[in-house]
Amino acid sequence: MTRGQLRRMTELARDEGHQIRWEEARGAATAPLSTVRGLAPLLRAARRIVVGDPFSRYVQLLLTITRARDLVVVDDGTATMEFVAQLARGERLVRWHRSGGRPGPRELVFAPVSASARRRLTPGRRRSVEVFSAMPVADAPEGVRLTRNDFAWTRARFGPPRVAAGADLVGTSLVETGVVDLERYLAAVRDLARAYGATRYFAHRREHPDKLHRLATESGLEIVRPDLPLELIARRGPIGSTVLSFPSTVVHTLPLALTGTGVQVAVCDIDPAWLTEHASPRAEGFLADVTGTARDVHRVGADPATPADARPELPAQPGHDGRTVSGGRPTPA
Repeated sequence: MTRGQLRRMTELARDEGHQIRWEEARGAATAPLSTVRGLAPLLRAARRIVVGDPFSRYVQLLLTITRARDLVVVDDGTATMEFVAQLARGERLVRWHRSGGRPGPRELVFAPVSASARRRLTPGRRRSVEVFSAMPVADAPEGVRLTRNDFAWTRARFGPPRVAAGADLVGTSLVETGVVDLERYLAAVRDLARAYGATRYFAHRREHPDKLHRLATESGLEIVRPDLPLELIARRGPIGSTVLSFPSTVVHTLPLALTGTGVQVAVCDIDPAWLTEHASPRAEGFLADVTGTARDVHRVGADPATPADARPELPAQPGHDGRTVSGGRPTPA
């Protein structure tokens, strides 16, 4: 799904006048070396570099090559909050859901590259650093410019959407990253769907097909696998009058993308009992912070009770921009 969404986004970028160069960086054993070798001359000559995920080892490796004096991080993911905090504290860049303790052998080998990338992402006399994000960022290092993404382009480019009665559920990859127990997650989704009359489940691009198959068969939800980021899908519509999510990026981005539509975004808290024994010690606090800093969202308890005025079920809506999964197998929408 990640590759499919990237392909679709390149089409939008071309429509906006950008030139695209697609690199198969993970296509074969020699692909990483080939990609780095091919991009090195461009990176050395560029005056400004715009990157996405600063925790990506690929991005960190490419940052060691560039001599650009203007670096911009564009990322609306929850990891942006942790990235800025780690940068301010001078810590090594580690994703929030990784378990604590000593770094593994691969991390030790890659440590010099990661340290070099962190230095390049730190502003100095000859280097400016900007973070462009919709996520709440606090305690940024001195010299880091913060620019808020208010999704103005998305609202101008798409919609407004048709708002349907009922609710939609947004999936998360917390099970796949080892943070939340699978059975607890499945039960929580079933409870939310029943309490709010949801009939569609927008899958996260990293969710495993087996898990989605169980969700479809056990909850009766229609599984939608979007081929564009959810903010664009929601803006194009149709979208439910209520969108339910667990702590994730969308509780910050969807209210911005859907401003003025009347759609209510609700976030379901993660019960600490749902966390696995392998979850990072930081997981509980980080997820609570993601929820607590979200604006214009409704809070839903970890064990939602059925509302007295239960909402009607959302009927199947043809023509949404994505693919559906029936019994775990993708079929055209």
